[in-house]
Amino acid sequence: MPENNVSRRPHPVRPLPFDARKLDGISERMIVSHHENNYGGAVKNLNKVEEELTRVTKDTPGFMVAGLKERELTFTNSMILHEHYFDNLGGDGKPSGGIEKRLAAQCGSFARWEELFRATGMSLSGGSGWALLDYNFQTAQLCTYWSGNHTQSVAFGQPLLVLDMYEHSYQMDYGAAAAKYIDAFFRNINWDEVNSRLERAEKAAAALSAR
Repeated sequence: MPENNVSRRPHPVRPLPFDARKLDGISERMIVSHHENNYGGAVKNLNKVEEELTRVTKDTPGFMVAGLKERELTFTNSMILHEHYFDNLGGDGKPSGGIEKRLAAQCGSFARWEELFRATGMSLSGGSGWALLDYNFQTAQLCTYWSGNHTQSVAFGQPLLVLDMYEHSYQMDYGAAAAKYIDAFFRNINWDEVNSRLERAEKAAAALSAR
C-alpha cells in the first residue's frame, strides 16, 4: 500500500546558517524573503502533501495519487536544494582545498570550471531553475548540471555547490540583471562547506566501490 498508515515527522524550516546582514551584494531583505517565503513555503507544502499521502488507500484514484507524488517530489527537492544553497553561502568566496584542486584537474583550470558554471547559471536567467555542481557517483566525476522545476537532477549524485537561478533569488536586488547576482553569489560562497560535501561524497563513493 502506498504511504497509508506510515508514521511521519514534519520537516522543520531550518534557520539561515549565517548573519543575513553580512552578505556581500545580497541584501538582508532579499535573503530573508527568499528563506521565509520560497524555502519556508516549500517545507510547509511538503508537510501538507505528506500528510495527504498518509490518507491514500487502494481506492484512491490514480490521478490523485500521481498528483500528490509529483508535488511530493517537487517540494522535497526544493527543500533539499534550498538548504544546500543557503548552507553554501556566508563565506568569503575564496576557493581552496580539495574542491579547487579537483575542478582544476578536471577542467584544465579552476577558472575554466567557473566560466562553465556561470554560463550554466546565465542560461537560466529570466526563467527558473538551478545550476548544480554534483559529485556523480556513477562516474566519480564532478559535473555541472542544469536543473529545472526542482525535479531535474542527476539520478545518482551529491550536490556540492548549489546556485538558485529562480528570479525570486535576485529580482528584489538586481531586477533582470542575473549576471550581477551570479557575481554576488561567487563573492559569498562558503568553500569550506563545499569541501566538506566533497569529502563526504568521496567517502560514500569509496564505500560503494568496496561492496
